[in-house]
Amino acid sequence: MRQEAAFVLQKRFALICPDFVIELHSASDNLAPLQRKMEDYLAEPGCRLGWLIDRKHRRVYVYRPGQAVECLEGPEQVIAELELAGFVLQLGQVW
Repeated sequence: MRQEAAFVLQKRFALICPDFVIELHSASDNLAPLQRKMEDYLAEPGCRLGWLIDRKHRRVYVYRPGQAVECLEGPEQVIAELELAGFVLQLGQVW
């Protein structure tokens, strides 16, 4: 990226990475690009947890740095465990 373009991006957006990312796979999305996006997030320093929710197939892909992606089939809830103590996402209304 050219230096001028990087400077413009810094003026418009904070170049930070969140601790926790949730991505929702909508009917108009392809899954593979979303999976790459989640891998990109987890490659950034500071991101500790990512959930990719695939409503169509009732799956939740759990991303953690340095670990294989975990695929949960039809869970009723997902829990952030150590990353966000006490955070539970109930999926009944999502499905």
